[in-house]
Amino acid sequence: MKRYFFYIVALLLATSAAAQEYCGMTVPAAVMKRQANLMEVKMQLELSDFDLTGNRAVVFTPAIVSESDSLLLHPVGLYSRDRWYQYLRSGDGPVGGATEQSIRWSKRPEELAYNEIVSYEEWMNGATLVLLRRDYGCCRTLLDESRAPLANYKEVRYTPVFRYATNVAAEVKTRELSGRAFIDFPVNRTEIYPDYRKNPTELAKIVATIDSVRNDADVTVTAITIKGYASPESPWSNNTRLAKGRTATLKNYVQQLYRFEEGFIRTDYEPEDWAGLRDFVESSNLVHRAEILAIIDSDMEPDPKEAKIKTTYPDEYKFLLTTIYPALRHSDYTIEYTIRSFSDTDEIGRLLHTQPQKLSLSEMLRYAQTLEPGSDVYNEVFEIAVRMFPDDPTANLNAANSAMQRGDCERAAHYLSKAGDSAEAEYARGVLAAMQHEYGKAVDYIEKSRELGLEDASAVIDHIKEVSEYKF
Repeated sequence: MKRYFFYIVALLLATSAAAQEYCGMTVPAAVMKRQANLMEVKMQLELSDFDLTGNRAVVFTPAIVSESDSLLLHPVGLYSRDRWYQYLRSGDGPVGGATEQSIRWSKRPEELAYNEIVSYEEWMNGATLVLLRRDYGCCRTLLDESRAPLANYKEVRYTPVFRYATNVAAEVKTRELSGRAFIDFPVNRTEIYPDYRKNPTELAKIVATIDSVRNDADVTVTAITIKGYASPESPWSNNTRLAKGRTATLKNYVQQLYRFEEGFIRTDYEPEDWAGLRDFVESSNLVHRAEILAIIDSDMEPDPKEAKIKTTYPDEYKFLLTTIYPALRHSDYTIEYTIRSFSDTDEIGRLLHTQPQKLSLSEMLRYAQTLEPGSDVYNEVFEIAVRMFPDDPTANLNAANSAMQRGDCERAAHYLSKAGDSAEAEYARGVLAAMQHEYGKAVDYIEKSRELGLEDASAVIDHIKEVSEYKF
């Protein structure tokens, strides 16, 4: 298994320690709280304990500071009587700028609740909430400045490890192509006339299907099966003769074209295609559709069944006879073949984008191991694999991991529904649940994978439990 990482941010509160002085100001608690794409800063300033000496103005400015960036929040200005009149009535505005909350010292509250909400930026992860102090005298002269950290902010990140299945058992690549031909035979006869009615087109369909694989150097044709059908009119015994004889005639026609070894072409026949008739009737708008279906589904023998439809519903029988019955006289054919194995990864890469049907899942996974994990072409391998093998648990597991790595949880859930019950599949379901913040469900899935023998599951469970302590 290969491991790759995807980050999910959980909420963390960064809170200062017990009440203490910061730059001369008592701050009982300072909180940085992230809510989705917003960052909230809250604190309480104990103004009753602060000593503003002389004719000064003191500006306190909280700031979020990291190694790469910083952001100044709105300041709080405390003014002595003289500074209040000098600064705020001079027309120059507050010392701390237009966003400052200005307080005249003689009218200060005992406590001041500070709150500001800003947009969250990635650089804030690991940042420090700092309190900046600047002391001003006459004429806005900066007399002193200091700073003190209030709290550190660090997000708890869930770090899932994606486990891709990179090896599956090699397989013999057995494939098949199927088709249906409507050969026209003279009434009640079994001989084929290649130029009769639409026979040139229908016979060409069979030849084209065989040639499409027979002429491919990577392919070996292993068997051909032909099954002939007749329609229900006429006695069952005669239809048996027609279906059997026409199938044998078509086999001989193909055999003469290609001269396959004896036994290479297998044949079968069905005297009357009642299943096909039922499908047509069920999808029709016949007035007595339900009644005719009941006759078709009854336990009557074929000849009485056909006679009852004919005599009970003559108009609809005439429609079936002229419109539907001709389509029930058909020959179905299947060409079975095998595809050679491919070991050269460059060749596999070319086929993946041109003829992926020639590749096995194990060959696709072998090619994936040569690519950069997480790259577009890497993910494309798993998308192609799941299209070619839509019901294969391994293909679906890998496609689910690829989708989760891209953040597409909806598609991942679809793939995981067909990923089987292996330890790796249960683990992947746990990863998806954690990505969707369903931590309890995630732990249950990972625990199940641990019981099934997955290594490191216990450490993953501990990590998810740690993250789950924080709620968005």
